[in-house]
Amino acid sequence: MTKVSAKVQNKRHLELGLSDEQAIDMYAMMVKARKFDERMLLLQRAGKINFHVSGIGQEVAQVAAAYALDRENDYFLPYYRDYGLVLSVGMTLRDLLLSVFAKAEDPNSGGRQMPGHFGSKKLRIVTGSSPVTTQVPHAVGIALAAKMKKKSFVSFVTFGEGSSNQGDFHEGCNFAGVHKLPVILMCENNQYAISVPIHKQLAGKVADRALGYGFPGLQVDGNDALEVFRVVKEARERAVAGEGPTLIEAMMYRISPHSTSDNDLAYRTKEEVDLHRSKDGIPKFKQYLVDCGIWNEELEADLNAAIRIELDEATAYGDKAPFPTPESTLLHVYANDAEQGGRR
Repeated sequence: MTKVSAKVQNKRHLELGLSDEQAIDMYAMMVKARKFDERMLLLQRAGKINFHVSGIGQEVAQVAAAYALDRENDYFLPYYRDYGLVLSVGMTLRDLLLSVFAKAEDPNSGGRQMPGHFGSKKLRIVTGSSPVTTQVPHAVGIALAAKMKKKSFVSFVTFGEGSSNQGDFHEGCNFAGVHKLPVILMCENNQYAISVPIHKQLAGKVADRALGYGFPGLQVDGNDALEVFRVVKEARERAVAGEGPTLIEAMMYRISPHSTSDNDLAYRTKEEVDLHRSKDGIPKFKQYLVDCGIWNEELEADLNAAIRIELDEATAYGDKAPFPTPESTLLHVYANDAEQGGRR
């Protein structure tokens, strides 16, 4: 790796327990998630894939949260925009491309689910269903298991602010609060539930809802990587200490349309989008690293080149990989006798 000039700078990441290398890794993962997203938009426009749900503008909080957790032991219940989260936990670009192309090797669902339905037993990523917010009570159930078994892992679940109006969210929060469970709930408030702006969704803050369930709720700038890292890290420390759940509302903006089937300019202006694009957290974190003397444009070019090579390989592999066979339709739907211990 190319050397960078040393600068005298208050390195917040060191104060938070992150090494220079870890801070750089966080930035690289944000860029990788962004480049993946941009490639998917191009593939959809070219007719190579059918559909894509974008997460552009939300990567900073996703990656920062992942790095604040124990990626070897904690459980992750993402929602459909969480490319930055699942890449940080251990999924590869090839994994995601196989899912987008709906191929048999797709580790998420064997090519039988829409993109964004992440799942990996090895990585403890729990698959969500298409109805939004059902992952919240699942995360609470996993946290209950941790408490009953006296294990030190936590469950981490994400969702949009529109989802926080659903019953599953409130029932999950109530159960988690009553039993003081080790679960962290992070609302990625991107200010739009498809086409509905935040002022028509919420009368107050999502974070304030935690008070009614007896645990802390706090709002954080989702474009500030190190602040998100700090808040999630502290929430995890509370959880493993037996102090119960935390609700985090990460404020951000969905720069891209809701999906490739959405005309976002029908409900918001280009000027609004451009304003929030100027507040994008990825270039802000890059500038922070530059100011710390641990990043420069040569390293940036090397990173972009490496990601492009990985993306090209993953795209080519996913495009050529075989589709699921009709015979595989019922795989993992019914348990066989061996899995049931011979019982019927």
